[in-house]
Amino acid sequence: MEIEDLAREAVDCGFKLHKQIGPGLLESVYEVLLAAALTDRGLSVARQVPVPIRHNGIVIDNAFKIDLLVNDQLVIELKSTERDSALYPKQLLTYLRLTGRPLGLLMNFGQATFKQGVQRVVNNHNN
Repeated sequence: MEIEDLAREAVDCGFKLHKQIGPGLLESVYEVLLAAALTDRGLSVARQVPVPIRHNGIVIDNAFKIDLLVNDQLVIELKSTERDSALYPKQLLTYLRLTGRPLGLLMNFGQATFKQGVQRVVNNHNN
């Protein structure tokens, strides 16, 4: 499945989840429920995937963790906060750059509407 198709599936699942249960739950709850919804659609979903950092010969194996990795292609970073932060897309972009993946979705389930809380982040960095 192409990454854009994965993104459409993920956004649809996220929208339905937000519509059904709304904001106000812990991020970990949305993670489990979104992973289950994506799996129900026949997609492979890994949770809390370690992202190592390598710099000047030093390796930190568990520097970061990707919330959801769909079909080993699409990175999904989840939040559940009323306040948006410019840090969140930067965090996701860092994950994309470190793993060499092209596209990620930031889903903040704490916003009043799903549209307010979803954002595409594209990695244009050449390794």
